[in-house]
Amino acid sequence: MQEPLSDRGVPGGAAPRAGGIGGSALPPTRRTRFAPSPTGLLHLGHAFSALTASARATPGQFLLRIEDIDTARSRPDYETALKEDLHWLDLSWPEPALRQSDRRDAYDAALARLAEMDLLYPCRCTRADIRAALSAPQEGMPLIGPDGPVYPGTCRERTIAEAGPGDAIRLDMQRAVKLIPPGTGFLETGPEHPGLHLLDAETMLRNIGDIVLARGDIGVAYHLAVVVDDAFQQITEVVRGEDLFEATFIHRLLQLLLALPTPDYHHHRLIRDENGKRLAKRDDDRAIRHYRAAGATPDDIRAMLEK
Repeated sequence: MQEPLSDRGVPGGAAPRAGGIGGSALPPTRRTRFAPSPTGLLHLGHAFSALTASARATPGQFLLRIEDIDTARSRPDYETALKEDLHWLDLSWPEPALRQSDRRDAYDAALARLAEMDLLYPCRCTRADIRAALSAPQEGMPLIGPDGPVYPGTCRERTIAEAGPGDAIRLDMQRAVKLIPPGTGFLETGPEHPGLHLLDAETMLRNIGDIVLARGDIGVAYHLAVVVDDAFQQITEVVRGEDLFEATFIHRLLQLLLALPTPDYHHHRLIRDENGKRLAKRDDDRAIRHYRAAGATPDDIRAMLEK
């Protein structure tokens, strides 16, 4: 649901909620961030996101955050390379950059708070289990949410005390949406969905469901980590790709549950190849490093991204 623009995405222009895990009230100056995962080379899409975030921070502060919670795939050489490429693009940020691998205590504290609110449960379902449950004749066509097929709730009756090694931890959306007060939303400043977007309980249940907040292999999932870290770094506007717009409803709900401030959001267009396919890290020929080796300049990259 959408309403006209208002201050900070809160109806009536009310100030965002302060406090919470690792965060305080949003600062008066603009602050954005670029938060890559060091699991591949920086490509044109990353460059566009970083340059957009830096431009929208002016005259405030642009931060770099290294999202390296997936230790099995994150590599120091990729981190070094992405920093070199960002500096080559004439981007700068305060050092040291925040690293998610150093933030486990903050994520555990957030999970503990949600557990105290009786909003979490352990899940042992594999992807194959979920596919099988959703393919049952009585289930009909499965809905696809921000994280893929909406979880059917197989393990929802388990308690957090039953959690075992390898279990994922899910948010009980049925309980969580009961805590959403009327008018809870976020302000989107991007070109595709500008305006105030409100959280709707029925839509959250149907289209999002019981999301994973902690993975069995790495201890925390993207949705929880990004919300906790944006609050900790006092980000005033989250700048990222249009593909993450639907995930923002999850993030706004977590901010509400954890009493964290709500930034504005700006979801920009995605950079695609000549066939209309979105660029991915496996598209090494679109890596900034390769353009540099071919003699391109930062201005050349900017010109390519403006097309």
